Amino acid sequence: MKTTFRTSRWAALAAGLLISVSAVHSQDNSKIPSSYMPVDIHESFSTIMNRMTAAKPEIMKRHMALLEQRYDLSNRPVQGVKMSGGKAIQQGVRVKLTGGTSWDQLSKLSPEQIKERSLYPAGFLPLPHPNYPEGGMLFPKFEIDEIKKQEGRDLNRFDLDFDFPDHLIPEFPPPIYLTTRVDLGDVSHGKLVTIDNYYELFNGILNPKQLEGLRLLLTTFAQQQFNATEDRRSERPSRGVACFDCHANGHTNRATHLVGDSRPQEFRHRINTPSLRGVNIQRLFGSQRALKTIEDFTEFEQRAAYFDGDPVIAQKKGVNVLDRGSQVHAMAEFQAILDFPPAPKLGVDGKLNPKKADAAEMRGQQLFFGKARCVECHQSPYYTDNLMHNLQTERFFTSHPINGMMAYGDGPIKTFPLRGVKDSPPYLHDGRLLTLEDTVEFFNLVLELQLAQSEKADLVAFLRVL
Repeated sequence: MKTTFRTSRWAALAAGLLISVSAVHSQDNSKIPSSYMPVDIHESFSTIMNRMTAAKPEIMKRHMALLEQRYDLSNRPVQGVKMSGGKAIQQGVRVKLTGGTSWDQLSKLSPEQIKERSLYPAGFLPLPHPNYPEGGMLFPKFEIDEIKKQEGRDLNRFDLDFDFPDHLIPEFPPPIYLTTRVDLGDVSHGKLVTIDNYYELFNGILNPKQLEGLRLLLTTFAQQQFNATEDRRSERPSRGVACFDCHANGHTNRATHLVGDSRPQEFRHRINTPSLRGVNIQRLFGSQRALKTIEDFTEFEQRAAYFDGDPVIAQKKGVNVLDRGSQVHAMAEFQAILDFPPAPKLGVDGKLNPKKADAAEMRGQQLFFGKARCVECHQSPYYTDNLMHNLQTERFFTSHPINGMMAYGDGPIKTFPLRGVKDSPPYLHDGRLLTLEDTVEFFNLVLELQLAQSEKADLVAFLRVL
């Protein structure tokens, strides 16, 4: 009887434990969304890497098929117009239309008609990250190659590749212009500025505080995908990333990421790295977060954005807590002297000098300040109003999932300065607009402007000289 009782007791206990474990397992696999990322990983790094490396070809194939469906990705440079450093600018509308419509026909329909007939161009919808469930920082190959060459540091991810072809993103390395030394022109001398060469390039040009700020902007700190933990996305343990890994030479290489200000994952917006040129005249920072100072932005990036907005995971990865009174100020002071590229056709008021501009550019300027309504948000001389605006694009389409992302309205987005805009493709906060022609078509539709084809061409001509 004793043995039977003991056996029954242990059987009951085992059954209870089994139920408890099943309940925990059920909870772990539930689909209730959480604001937090998993911290305690119960999978070896080698298993994670092998699994994600095997999944990579299919993930990239699916994403690139989406880009091909949306856009003409061919290399078609415009003749006679270059970026500030000499790279060719791509021309033409690259967003593909559906339903047998033309741009002229589409622009004559109301938002309600476009939504009802599902005619809103796919290339105008929010653009997904290459792998939305995963997200994270993703760098162009030329940035990866140059950093590896100079520093021996590897920014390559074993699970994903960058998506846009090189001819559709900014020149590399981009020139650097300083508000404090306009006489020097491009102070980068055609080099990517890194921790290896910054002192040689800038000693004697910057004051000591600015030089220290630049050093910190080039110093690596742990980041969500690049760190020493088992849930990193680099093959070897990584020192992390630097601010200027994305903001190459204080401009942008259009490295991509997901904003950290919304949850669950599928509702987070893709963000393409904005340029830091001209931050001295800006009063809002972050495409949608509306941070009020460049110091706030600098501190926010390393405390939160580096870790997908999750301070819990930041403790595990190795968060870098900057000192506001010295380090943050020094970093901000250097950023504040990054200037826009030269615009020789503009006068002191930021408008065209009639003696230097051609007829198409002058007509484009008139449209910009008139019928096209661009000036309502982009005011001269720097072509920003330093505000946020909601374009209410959800008027044109029904929310739906795309490759793991929920396509819905963008909400308020920052008015980016248009000075030097030709140097910063692709456009809009997530890079969904590949060319200036795409951008003009987008706003022609969203603002219901009814511009003629010749007017659109003139507007592009004006944008290219800003």
